[in-house]
Amino acid sequence: MTGLAGTLDVPQANAGADGALLSVRDLTVSFETGQGPFTAVRSLGFDLAPGRTLAIVGESGSGKSVTALSIMRLVESVNGRIEGGSIRFRPDDGVPIDLARASDARLRQIRGNDIAMIFQEPMTSLNPVFTVGNQIAEALILHQGLSVREARRAAEALLRRVRLPDAAAMLDRYPHQLSGGMRQRVMIAMALCCRPKLLIADEPTTALDVTIQAQILTLIRELQQDLGMSVLFITHDMGVVAEMADEVLVMWQGRKVEQAPVREIFRAPQHPYTRALLSAVPRLGSMTGEALPRRVPLIVMEGDAPRGVGEARVQDTADYATPLLSVDRLSTWFDLKKNLFGRPTHRCHAVQQVSFEVYPGETLALVGESGSGKSTIGKTLQQLVAPTSGSIRFEGQDILAMGAADRRRLRQKIQYVFQDPFAALDPRKRVGFSIAEPIVTHGLATDRAAVTRRVHELMERVGLPAARAGRYPHEFSGGQRQRICIARALASDPRLIIADESVSALDVSIQAQIVDLLMELQAQQRLSYLFITHDMAVVEKISHRVAVLYLGQIVEIGPRRAVFETPRHPYTKRLLAAVPVADPERTAPRAVPEGEIPSSTRAVGDEPPVLRLRPVGPDHFAAIEA
Repeated sequence: MTGLAGTLDVPQANAGADGALLSVRDLTVSFETGQGPFTAVRSLGFDLAPGRTLAIVGESGSGKSVTALSIMRLVESVNGRIEGGSIRFRPDDGVPIDLARASDARLRQIRGNDIAMIFQEPMTSLNPVFTVGNQIAEALILHQGLSVREARRAAEALLRRVRLPDAAAMLDRYPHQLSGGMRQRVMIAMALCCRPKLLIADEPTTALDVTIQAQILTLIRELQQDLGMSVLFITHDMGVVAEMADEVLVMWQGRKVEQAPVREIFRAPQHPYTRALLSAVPRLGSMTGEALPRRVPLIVMEGDAPRGVGEARVQDTADYATPLLSVDRLSTWFDLKKNLFGRPTHRCHAVQQVSFEVYPGETLALVGESGSGKSTIGKTLQQLVAPTSGSIRFEGQDILAMGAADRRRLRQKIQYVFQDPFAALDPRKRVGFSIAEPIVTHGLATDRAAVTRRVHELMERVGLPAARAGRYPHEFSGGQRQRICIARALASDPRLIIADESVSALDVSIQAQIVDLLMELQAQQRLSYLFITHDMAVVEKISHRVAVLYLGQIVEIGPRRAVFETPRHPYTKRLLAAVPVADPERTAPRAVPEGEIPSSTRAVGDEPPVLRLRPVGPDHFAAIEA
């Protein structure tokens, strides 16, 4: 029902299952679109007991995030409407209330205090004009009654707890000054600051590397034990599901198709969609003994029935005769603080003396923690960030010595898929226009009908109906928006694609299809990829070689098999040990790194020591200090 925000909070006699903290019954949610009402969630029901974790899984657009927004009663702010059903929550006084009918005043008391939410896209959830410290302190002052000074101290302690480097200085930074993973950790700190009874986590570790993910999940479990906190966990990472969930709810096309304890879901899934979902999960170690990436057949749903598509094929596409891209001793610094005379006093050494090559038809994966310099390298190659020193050669030409016209032409050959799809798409333009723009800009097609055909073809290739080309970005889920960004990158027929966390926002079934699509395009067009990601299982599946970054420097680089099976640098070993395994029967706990990440910010004159690489195997190099 809608239009009930101003009604009185009426205690409900029946709160669903006895003792449930949250009880959802027959929830139906719809949205108004240009084509009429669209029902995103249909007759959904479940219970969540105190101290338990329920994971909601399903593909993009299945209704997972809409369910979370409905519980918080935020769905109305995005043109949604609760058509029917109840959402009963039991607050501290023990008298259940129906959140679907609660007043605005009562909801303000509950949001952030009793129920907190970690959103999927931190850049759109954080206020860009306020510092990180002010935004965390606001919730502490409002709900906990702390003074400004006390709130600031508490905010600093929270940033340390979510393992952000240089927490005291981080309080005075703005969201745009942080990496995607750092912004997500700030969101998690904000959500946990009031010690809520229910934490709704909508893809909370999507932007985080595996080491930070392990710490965050451990932190959430510890708070659960301390507070008896319940967690509603929305994720596409089945390794996280296996590790965190007590029970799993599988959604497909807005409906619940299966719900069972986590061990039963993994051991004996009943619904065809659940079986298809689990078959798409990339498992670390599945490529052991394989020298090259390998495409495997996929299971997709066609109507209500699963169908196998694709074929098994070794991805022997790389030509190592002449490099397509050569990076030599690349350094990129950012001045952070200046004195009264305008001279820099502190700078961030984002990238320090990095060298590597990418060959035609090859996928080189860049992996490392948030803030390690992965995205800075990608943006420097795409001419979005100016390097401090070093050289970049593409097809034998020095990019940094090119004129403006040559650099513009080069952008057709090097395309970028950004980490945050919502920020990368113009919210005022239809997605069909965004995909068509590079086609028109680079003169690849001039006839309007030809451009439209190409746009529709690209949308269908990344798993989106061509009929949705007339919609706006906000009408798509996070994973669907990322697919639109991939289609736009493919539109100009590039030779090199820099994929910055390009599949991190996708559920496993669509992720598997996109990875397969990228490999298929590579085989057909000899595309090269610089694959920036924290998902080690995807790296193992798609990459020919791997470069491991730590604090702006490469600490290990080599063939994928050598790096994964015989890692030599301690940091590489730590990354691999922290990967969650999609097996709830596994009893051995993951290795959780401890201690604070060293900061890449240093005083001017205090330069970081440059690591040098030494051979540890065929084409395999690891770093030692100079």
